[in-house]
Amino acid sequence: MDHDPDLPRYQDPAFSIEKRVDDLVGRMTCEEKVSQMCYNSPAIPRLGVPEYNWWNECLHGVARAGVATVFPQSIALAASFNPALIEQISSAIADEARAKHHEAVRRNDRGIYKGLTFWTPNINIFRDPRWGRGQETYGEDPHLTGELAVAFIRGLQGDNREESSYLKAAACAKHYAVHSGPESLRHEFDARVAAKDLWETYLPAFRRAVCEAGVEAVMGAYNRVNGQPACASKELLQHILRDTWGFRGHVVSDCGALEDIFGKHMVAATPEEAAAQAVNAGCDLDCGAVYAKLVAAVEEGLISEDHLDQAVKRLFRTRFRLGMFDPEEQVPFASIPYEANDSPEHDALNRLAACQSMVLLKNTDSVLPVDFQALETIAVIGPNADNKDSLLGNYNGVPSHFTTPLAAIRNAVGDNTRVYYAEGCPLAEHDHSFWGRSPRAGFSEALAAAERADIVIMCLGLSPALEGEEGATAESDGGGDRIGLNLPGLQQELLETVAGTEKPIVLVLLNGSPITLGWAQDNIPAILEAWYPGQRGGKAVVDVLTGTCNPAGRLPVTFVRSIDELPPFTDYAMTGRTYRYLESPPLYPFGYGLSYTRFDYADLTLSSSRVQAGESLTASVTVSNLGPRDGEEVVQLYREHLSVSTKVPRHELRGVRRVEVPAGEGTTVEFRLGPEDMAYVTDEGHRVIAPGFIRLYVGGQQPDERSRELTGEEPLSAKVEIVGSCFEVGERR
Repeated sequence: MDHDPDLPRYQDPAFSIEKRVDDLVGRMTCEEKVSQMCYNSPAIPRLGVPEYNWWNECLHGVARAGVATVFPQSIALAASFNPALIEQISSAIADEARAKHHEAVRRNDRGIYKGLTFWTPNINIFRDPRWGRGQETYGEDPHLTGELAVAFIRGLQGDNREESSYLKAAACAKHYAVHSGPESLRHEFDARVAAKDLWETYLPAFRRAVCEAGVEAVMGAYNRVNGQPACASKELLQHILRDTWGFRGHVVSDCGALEDIFGKHMVAATPEEAAAQAVNAGCDLDCGAVYAKLVAAVEEGLISEDHLDQAVKRLFRTRFRLGMFDPEEQVPFASIPYEANDSPEHDALNRLAACQSMVLLKNTDSVLPVDFQALETIAVIGPNADNKDSLLGNYNGVPSHFTTPLAAIRNAVGDNTRVYYAEGCPLAEHDHSFWGRSPRAGFSEALAAAERADIVIMCLGLSPALEGEEGATAESDGGGDRIGLNLPGLQQELLETVAGTEKPIVLVLLNGSPITLGWAQDNIPAILEAWYPGQRGGKAVVDVLTGTCNPAGRLPVTFVRSIDELPPFTDYAMTGRTYRYLESPPLYPFGYGLSYTRFDYADLTLSSSRVQAGESLTASVTVSNLGPRDGEEVVQLYREHLSVSTKVPRHELRGVRRVEVPAGEGTTVEFRLGPEDMAYVTDEGHRVIAPGFIRLYVGGQQPDERSRELTGEEPLSAKVEIVGSCFEVGERR
């Protein structure tokens, strides 16, 4: 492309992005630079720079910007154990984002939630089931979180790693780092974490987002990490993120987090000092108003203008990579039509995702699947049977249409089938009366419906009103978090009361975090975990209940038996947490889920049983469907260290493949394990490979006693000898 001598260099697409950014920023005054470091960046008319609002969300669909496809919540997508599906979904989200953005810009609407920089995905580790925002994550396992984060980022950004290529949209890995509650303390809390837990649990997904997916942005957390505010931590933002991992994108603060530096954490005396600390540490963009003080900070000598230049250049590099300063015809994604938003194709993808995410927890005597049309009466009972909010989760868009379980069941039955419906009780109303109305007023109607039914579908659980972000929930007991893990309000009593009719009951849970279900596991014949399943979630529930979809979802988070088994919420040590360090048998383990068919594993084969440190290894296994139905199987590979004196996880996930296996057929599944998959993290935080033995387990579940008890399956295993050693495996660049 030839250069245009009549254009300033920054307006000429023939020049590299780097030269264009340098030219543009070099023309700005100090005040103009500072203005571009706030999330609601104003226009600079004299330079032809339009206004831009950096804040946008697309956790599971374009959010807060009107009608858009609402996919299942993130924790549900994680339950699919399917990176390919997540990449397909995030690519669809990016299509809708582009369609909305360009239509808005053509009408000169550049307001909040109209841009292309999305503060997604949330890749914090769901270390404690009480955390209200755990629903936004991909669960408790660093490997699964990393796999899904890479897939989501590649789909959203278009997998364009080259600096010269256009991004479809810009992803942002958040909240960096060591952030997972309590919500009520997040603005002042100091997360104290040992080097081993930091590098073994809290950082791996962020490293993969940077080093494998090329994520364009990282968002700093509210809390301190080992004494340093996360948004002003040179250790996190400079030493680890940029120097060690080679991150070239921009860093944004969580919203209002820079105010906490001087107002809550008390590590700066003034807003000017806080702003200077954050920029000097490597935070480029303020979701707040503190950076408005940067001009004064420069005048006071707290920060040099060179540091501002560096931050502003990073920000404009992102905008240039999104094509915001180029003709639309030159940007391939600008031609995505408005009709791509909320399209029938995306609606179908949403339903598929919901089906793939659902986890069958129990199915005694093959109660499921059930033929609704063959029944005379069905009772649908519970506060989540017809609750739109419990389809959507938080950080959601607005669906143009939605289907609750009740609506889907009514649509699925035959002309001769009657559907009785009773709410039974509110989601969380406690034992009090209002104007003489008993909180159990709905019990009699629920019993009347159940007594007349051939089968009872009970839809219980939670909603975003009961779990979520601080200040964003209406009825949370813990400021967004949960103080207990039981079914809230009178739901447990309702379940036990209806069970007294001795009618067959299918319990369908709509929720974003684990619930203690000991009584239900002992007394209810069938239990389906549906999560917050998105706009067509009710249809997907019916697809699974009737067998149109053979369930294959797996739990991305452990369901403990009791809250008493958990360490204190504020303790960030991993001891006693997640399946990797849990000390008591769970109710339902990570990686667990049932099917309507039966799979068999055979012929676990390794490329070698003796591996030189630093070399790779291949494992393959044959998976056969011995049952009567076609199905999908989630094949999981776990690794256990046998010769390490350092405390390490009992075993941990190192590979996952979701495969289709027709009835009566088999397929071969192969895993490639790189050096990092055979390493462990020392107490000092170094990832090393040492001489000795590891054991590999391959199966449809986790290799623990509880999984074997629930499924009757025994994973295959093989021992590998490692020869030699390696230091800092996969961490340093």
